[in-house]
Amino acid sequence: MGSIATTFRKFPRTFWIANTIELFERWAWYGFFMLFANYLTGSIDDGGLQFSQGQKGLIMGIGTGILYFLPVITGAIADKFGYKRVLFIAFVIYATAFILLPRFETFTGVFIMYLYLAVGAALFKPVISATIAKTTDNETASIGFGIFYMMVNIGAFLGPLLTLLFKNSSYESVFYISAAMIMVNFILLFFYREPNQIKSSEPFWVLIKQIFVNIYTVLLDYKFVIFLIIASGFWTMYLQLFFTLPVFISQWVDTSGMYVFLSQNMPFIAENYGHNGAIEAEFITNFDALFIIAFQIIISSIVMRWKALNTMIGGFIVATIGLSLTLISQDVLFIFIALFVFAIGEMSASPKITEYIGRIAPADKKALYMGYSFIPLFLGNLFAGIVSGKVYQEMSDKHTLLLNEINEKGLHLSEHLTHNQMFEEAALQLNMSKMELTNYLWINYQPSSIWWVIASIGGGAAIALAIYNYIFFNAKRY
Repeated sequence: MGSIATTFRKFPRTFWIANTIELFERWAWYGFFMLFANYLTGSIDDGGLQFSQGQKGLIMGIGTGILYFLPVITGAIADKFGYKRVLFIAFVIYATAFILLPRFETFTGVFIMYLYLAVGAALFKPVISATIAKTTDNETASIGFGIFYMMVNIGAFLGPLLTLLFKNSSYESVFYISAAMIMVNFILLFFYREPNQIKSSEPFWVLIKQIFVNIYTVLLDYKFVIFLIIASGFWTMYLQLFFTLPVFISQWVDTSGMYVFLSQNMPFIAENYGHNGAIEAEFITNFDALFIIAFQIIISSIVMRWKALNTMIGGFIVATIGLSLTLISQDVLFIFIALFVFAIGEMSASPKITEYIGRIAPADKKALYMGYSFIPLFLGNLFAGIVSGKVYQEMSDKHTLLLNEINEKGLHLSEHLTHNQMFEEAALQLNMSKMELTNYLWINYQPSSIWWVIASIGGGAAIALAIYNYIFFNAKRY
């Protein structure tokens, strides 16, 4: 205990300021992002924009993908112009984007504003990570980054819990709360001091040119590129937690029993995280972050001595099984168990991806290759947008399946109805309750079959990784 306290005292003030900034930034980000899919596709009378699943996939996939690609450039901007200045610009973009986003209701307007928000996040990411790296040393780095990732997960858990309290009054409130969380960071920025940073004296265009030279160098290594594509399969599967699962639960899962139980035993939760006799989908998916906070240290201590390859493959498989199981049932308790399984796989695999890159990178290019460990997340978001967009829309989207049934039965409904009104009117004409119509569509159209897609992607990534290591590294188990 004494040694930990001694280590804590070695961290400079900027380290703690940076971690607190990260906490509020993640609080702001996940506060809206966990709710974003249902905001984009939800019925107008529930405060949603009623976009198609395909439009949602384009916005979330491309926008978030660009967020993970731009740090290659924004990191150079920070090195040239200073961390504190870039953080200030990032927070200005963040705050204004959160305030303006709910004022746009067209696909084009929302897409542009989300891209603008992504620029703010892309400016922020490399700076805060570099600050942690520069305020730790060989002795304190392990604990330092452990604290940093704990802040990430605490923010990811608290964000949706706060914004969900206000979702039912107005979706605008969700974005305004995220803006308020970001504005706290303007105060913290007064106490932020530039870490030991040597600003580049090179002209900015030279730095940008070198970035693209580095990208070209990395792309020439086809073995590394293949690994990045394989790893993107894991992230494609993982990101369905945000892109698909909240929509799936909202459309298909019966949470009324859980609502009744909580109303009788935990009325505060039912009142604040329930709506119209059901528990909010995002409250359920948010338990993934809670599981990580509770069990990450335990899982990390178990797998820390395991080979990176074995741990990754095992993590890929466990996470894939867990997430696939969340999509096969209308039973909310079953989904909670499946989410826990998913979280175990996530905690095992995610940290090992970076470690594996470090092991397979050429000895003289480790720093360069580690700098491109974000590429799988970039590709994963793009692919995840396709899966949660067009694929989900055709296979599992409740509104699309309802339209198919309406056409097949020859029903006549106004095109000007909201999604909720159309569902209610269809149920009325078919002489069913809304629950009966939901179950009818579930049985006849089998929307749960989307789990095969998720399982194929995650399982395929695990198999491909094992084959990759065997072919290119002579079966060495890194």
